[in-house]
This record gives sequence, structure tokens and C-alpha cells, in this order.
Amino acid sequence: MITGSIVALVTPMNADGDIDWPALERLVELHIDAGTSALGVVGTTGESSTLSHAEHCEVIRFTARQAGGRIPIVAGTGSNSTREAIELSAAAAEAGAGATLSVVPYYNRPTQEGMFQHFATIARAVNLPMILYNVPSRTGCDLSNDTVLRLSQIENIVGLKDATGDVARGAALIKSLPSSFAVYSGDDPTALELMRVGAKGNISVTANIEPNAVAEMCRAALNGDFDTAAAVDQRLSVLNAVLFIEPNPIPVKWAMGFRGVISHGLRLPLTILSASGQNRVQQALEQFDA
Repeated sequence: MITGSIVALVTPMNADGDIDWPALERLVELHIDAGTSALGVVGTTGESSTLSHAEHCEVIRFTARQAGGRIPIVAGTGSNSTREAIELSAAAAEAGAGATLSVVPYYNRPTQEGMFQHFATIARAVNLPMILYNVPSRTGCDLSNDTVLRLSQIENIVGLKDATGDVARGAALIKSLPSSFAVYSGDDPTALELMRVGAKGNISVTANIEPNAVAEMCRAALNGDFDTAAAVDQRLSVLNAVLFIEPNPIPVKWAMGFRGVISHGLRLPLTILSASGQNRVQQALEQFDA
């Protein structure tokens, strides 16, 4: 079971939108050095929605090859097409990923039974640990606790990224799940509170810009040192608040560019952070560093 800080890694791009492979190599090394527990690649933050199928698979291969077994790779392989999700999951397994992250099907809005069959079919087709990903604000469809409980009985469905921000709901789910099934926060502002009630880590956007601090917060929480975890989380709160003022990953990519970690490159229809947003993110970075 992966525990701790799992970065929802950006896909660095040049100004023209081409993938910046040297920057991606540097990010892998940065997170290994910072104590990040795993790399979550080509998810929402990795702009999977605008990568071609070939690029999607190559980012997984590249990060797995660069990591060389030093840090697990959790590959985003979700789709609203079950067949495509199976193809991406198979490619991730071949590339050396340690697990997949499979989002609730978006746009076509299946029923709970449809979602159960979708994930169960992928799990039967590809023998790789799967983490479910529930983010209703983006998919327009909500994976119920009851459906998660059904899916937890399938051997290689091993976890859930809960991006609802509803800690009470997450706590109720955690109480009902087998101990072998991990719930991870997918919402930086409420991650610590979900870890207090049993979540095993945080799949974090903020870890792109402050990997050391997010890793420290997760380690402390998992060790039961909630005073330390709360102190770190309080420092991070200023960043957690501003990194979602425009659609992710617009703010975090701008923040990383401001810090000189990557360039500001994005792909349309995403655009560079607005001037007012840039001021707010810069102020938050300066406040964090003060």
C-alpha cells in the first residue's frame, strides 16, 4: 500500500505546448529528493485531457524509466470509454507503472451500476492495482460510498482518491472499508482532516510547488503527530487556497514558472493565469516563504 504524499504531477510544457522532457526528468528527481511517496502522472493536473494517446503513454514510460524503481508511479488511465481505459491501463502496466488511477467516467454520466461494471471490467482486464478517482465537480457524476464498498471486494481495486472535500462522508466510508483498501485525499485544503479519520495520504496539487512540506505533513499525520501535521498544514493553507482560484493546473503551473521550476506552458483551452491571479499567487508564495 502506497502511503503519504503522492504528487499529482504537472506535465511540463514549453511555450508552444510541446512536452518539456528535460523538465519532466528534473521533476522526477526533485520529488525523489523531497521525500514524495509516489508520482501521480497524467491525471487532471498532468493535462491528460489534451495529451494524445501516444503522448499519454510516453509520459508514463518516461517517468517510470527515469524513476527506475526508486519511487512508485501511479498512472492516470481513466476514460469515459471503458475500452480506452483498458488500453491505457495495459499500456501503463507495460511501461512499469505500479498502479493506475481511474477516474469516474465523465460526460456520459453512467448509473451506479454502470460505474461498477466499468471499473470491474477494467480490473478484470488488466492485473495492476487500481485506485478509483471520484471528482464530481469535474465529471458531473458521483461514485457513491455503496458502490465503492462493492468495488473494494475486487482484489486489484485497492484504493480511492476522494476529491469531494466531504470529510464526514469520507470518514463514514473509511469505517466501512476493509483495512487493505486505502482512501487518499484528493483535496489539499481538507487532506489533513481526512487523514485524521484514517486516510492513507494525499494525492496533492500543492506538492508540485512545496513537495517537502506536503511530504512532512503527511508523514507526521500518518505517525499520529497531528500537532506537527497541523502546524505544517497551517503554513500550506495559503497555497492551498490560491492554487484553485482558476481551473487546475493553471495556477500551479504559473507558480512553478514563477519559482523557475518549469516554464508556464499550457495547452488550449487552458490559458495562462490572469494578471489578478498572478498577483494573488505571488503574494501567497511570498507569504509562505516569509
